[in-house]
Amino acid sequence: MHDMSAPAAHHHAPPTSFIRKHVFSLDHKVIGKQYYALALVAALCGMVLSWLMRIHLGWTNVAIPGLQLLSKNGASGGVMTPEYYLQLMTMHGTIMVFFVLTTAPFAAFGNFFLPIQVGAEDMPFPRFNMMSFWVTFLAFVVLMSAFFVGDGPSLGGWTQYAPLNSVGAAGGPGQGWGVVLWMTSIALFCVGQLLGALNFITTTLDLRVKGMSLMRLPLTAWAWFITSCMGLTAFAVLMPACILVILDHVAGTSFFVPSNSVINDQVLPHSGGSTLLWQHLFWFFGHPEVYIAIIPGIGIVSHILITNMRKQMLSQRVLVASMGALAVLSYMVYGHHMFVSGMNPVSALAFSFPTLVITIPATIIVLIQVFSLYGSKLRINSASLFALGFISMFVSGGVSGFFLAQPSIDIMLHATYFVVGHFHMVMGVAAMFGIFAATYFWFPKMAGRMMNETLGKIHFWLSFVGTYCIFMPFHYLGIAGNIRRYSSFPDDFLQPLIPVHRWITVAALITGAAQLIFLYNLIHSRFWGNLAADNPWEATSLEWSTATPPPFDNFGGKHPVVYHDPYQYGVQSSVGDYVMQTSPEQVKTEHEEK
Repeated sequence: MHDMSAPAAHHHAPPTSFIRKHVFSLDHKVIGKQYYALALVAALCGMVLSWLMRIHLGWTNVAIPGLQLLSKNGASGGVMTPEYYLQLMTMHGTIMVFFVLTTAPFAAFGNFFLPIQVGAEDMPFPRFNMMSFWVTFLAFVVLMSAFFVGDGPSLGGWTQYAPLNSVGAAGGPGQGWGVVLWMTSIALFCVGQLLGALNFITTTLDLRVKGMSLMRLPLTAWAWFITSCMGLTAFAVLMPACILVILDHVAGTSFFVPSNSVINDQVLPHSGGSTLLWQHLFWFFGHPEVYIAIIPGIGIVSHILITNMRKQMLSQRVLVASMGALAVLSYMVYGHHMFVSGMNPVSALAFSFPTLVITIPATIIVLIQVFSLYGSKLRINSASLFALGFISMFVSGGVSGFFLAQPSIDIMLHATYFVVGHFHMVMGVAAMFGIFAATYFWFPKMAGRMMNETLGKIHFWLSFVGTYCIFMPFHYLGIAGNIRRYSSFPDDFLQPLIPVHRWITVAALITGAAQLIFLYNLIHSRFWGNLAADNPWEATSLEWSTATPPPFDNFGGKHPVVYHDPYQYGVQSSVGDYVMQTSPEQVKTEHEEK
C-alpha cells in the first residue's frame, strides 16, 4: 500500500465565491451532487418519454395533448408516427443507459463517498474531476438538442446499428443531424467518464490513509474501483467508434457502409465499409456497460445490507473476487448480442460458453447476500428494502439470461420483448433500486437531514410491485412473438396481445407517478427534514466518522487512522454492537480481514 497522506490531494483552497463553490467547484462532494442532479433530471426526461411510448402502444391512434409541440412532423395533431415512436425509443434508451444508470451509482455516489471512504481530502486531480462533470453535462445538452434540430433525434435505437447510423437522411427522420448529435454526445460522455475513471483509480490506489489496506476498503469502494477499471477500457473503445460514424457523415468516409448499398431506392456513394465492425466496437463497450451500471449497485447493496443486518457478509473477499470476475468476463461475452448477425456457429459457441460461465460469479454474489441474511436481525428501513428489491430484480431478470445465452433460443427471441424484459430488470430496474437504496442510506450524510421513512416505504412497495407488473409481461409478449420495435400491432396474431400492452401501460403510469413520491420526499427532506446525527445508522466505515455534512477537507483537518476492516458488527464495544474503522478499541471478532 502506498501510504501517501490525504492532504497531498488538496491542491486547491476552500472556495470563496458562489461560482467556485456551487458551479465550477473542485470539491468532490459538490461534483457528486451535481452528477446526482443531472441523473435526476435525465431520469425524469427518460420516464416521460417512456410514458409517451407506452400510451401509444396501448392506444395507437389516440392523440396525446401537446405532443405536436415537440414535433409537428412526427406527431401531427398529437398522434405519433411510427418513425417518431422509434425516435422517442432511441432517446429513452440513450438517456437512461448513459445519463442515469452510469451517472448516478458510479459518478454521483462514487465522487461523493470514495475519497471519504479511503480517508482522502479530495480526488487527486480535482480539475479533471470538475471537467468530467461539465463535459458530461455538455453531452446531455447536445443529446437533448436533437429534439429541436432538423427533423428530430435519431431513430436508430440506443445501439445505433450500422449501416443505418451512417447513411444520412436517406435512412429516415433524424438520421442526418440527429445521428451526428447522438454520436457527438456519446463521444463527449466517454471523455467525461475517462477523466472520472482516472481519478477513481488513482484515489483508490494512492490516497488510502494509514492502516487502510486494500482488504479494509468497503465493498462500495471496491465496486467503484472495479467499475472505473472497466470504464477506462470500455469507453476508450466506444469514443473512437463514435468519431468514425461522424466522419462517415461529414467527411465522406465509409467505415460502416458497404459498397452498393441501396436505401429508399437510393444507391449510396460508399464503398468498402463493414456493418459488423460497428457491432463489434459497440458491444465490446456495450456488455461491460451492463456491469458498469450493476457492479456499483452490488457494492452499495452489500454495504447497506451489512449495516442493517449488524453482521458481516459470509465472505467479503469472495464478494470482491466475484465482482472482479464479472468485470473480466464481461469482455468475453459481448458476442452473444450478435448471434443473429450470421456469425459462424463455432464463434457463437465461443461466446455462449462464457455467457453461461459469467452467471457463476453473479450467482455467488447473490447467494452470499441472501444466506448472510439468515440469522440476522435485519433493520427494515427504506434503504434495506430497496437493497432487497435489488436482489429480487437482479435474480428475476438474470434468470431469463440463461435462455438468451443459447444461440438456438436467442435467434428466436432476440428481436422480441423477451430481451427488453430481461435487460430492463437485470440492468435497468436493479440499478435503479441500487440508486434508491443509496439515496435513502446516504442522504443524511450528503444533506444533513433525514428522509421520511414512511414515504420511503410507500415508494418502495409501489415501485416493487409496479415493476413486476410492467416487465414480467414483457417476457410473455416475447414468447408470443411480439417484435420489440413495432409501434403498433396490425397483424392478426398480435391483436390478442393489445390488452397485455394496455395493462403494462397502466402499470407504467402508476409506477412512474409513484416516483413523484420519491421526488417530493427528496426535495422536502432537503430543506425541512429532521436534522441527521453524524452516524444515524450506527455504521462503521469512514464516511460515518466525520461531521454531517462533511467539511471541505472531509475530516476537519484531522488525518484518520484505520484499525479495523469496515464491517465490525455483532461485537461488544464501548459504543454498542459495532466498532468504527477509526477506533483503536480492540475487540474479539471472527472475521477481521487484514
